[in-house]
Amino acid sequence: MLRPAVFGLALASAVALTGCNFIRDDINKTLGRHHESRTRQADLAASQVTTIGVNAYLWRAALDTLSFAPLVQADANGGVIVTDWYANPRSPNERVKVTATILDRDLRADALRVAASRQVLTNGIWIDAPVAAATVQRLEDIILTRARDLRRAASAG
Repeated sequence: MLRPAVFGLALASAVALTGCNFIRDDINKTLGRHHESRTRQADLAASQVTTIGVNAYLWRAALDTLSFAPLVQADANGGVIVTDWYANPRSPNERVKVTATILDRDLRADALRVAASRQVLTNGIWIDAPVAAATVQRLEDIILTRARDLRRAASAG
């Protein structure tokens, strides 16, 4: 009498556990096959956000915005990004160098400072030239807008 009961219980358990595969398959279809690795990556990314010394959204936005030029320095703990000299192919006799400094862990307009240097090629020599204040302000606005977009995207999803 005990054997049929144990056999019945084992059979019921096997059937119940087989149903778990359907659940796993449904999760994989919904989230994609590698959802577990993405979850681990997201957890790692979330922990890394707190390890840099500045606001992560401003940092990412500044890197994205200044990606047109090669970087000389990118210090996430100090919040400093310095580009190398960059000459636009449409204006090869002029080059710019940009420094973005993130001053705080909060996403605020006053947590970002951008400075730019400009040089003009005259008789084969690069000579310092003034940078329009509107240029620096425009770069700051682009970085701040991008940072806000990144934060919105992260909170949405």
